[in-house]
Amino acid sequence: MASKDIQYLYDSQNDFQGVLITAALWEKIGESVQAEIKRVLPPAELADPTAAALAREPLQDWERFLGFWDFRYPPECSVLCKSCGSQTQDWTRDEPRKFILKAANIGGLVSFHCCSCGARVLKRHFKDSVYFEFQPRSQD
Repeated sequence: MASKDIQYLYDSQNDFQGVLITAALWEKIGESVQAEIKRVLPPAELADPTAAALAREPLQDWERFLGFWDFRYPPECSVLCKSCGSQTQDWTRDEPRKFILKAANIGGLVSFHCCSCGARVLKRHFKDSVYFEFQPRSQD
């Protein structure tokens, strides 16, 4: 197996995090790897990948962001994806979820994953206003 087809991924503490493989290698081993994944992963994660993503939402960061709120307008939970047009008045109450929280910081940047098209939706909070931006899903 050529080493250029496999890249081992480590974090800053040099702890092993995962493996990145090329598309060419995936074409050769994808079926057997998918069969093994189905064998070892809990059925709930396979049936509903959104459920696994929801379990990893950084809700503590969202709460911290709200705790530092000092903008001139009340906090609100609407999200709009300009890529596909999906929208909600309150992302925290949608069932099923239309958007999954990916990050939030006390500086006012909140990031979501659009469940409809896979785009990244950025909600930038400034003292007087909110701006939405989006980054279409990568086609890599």
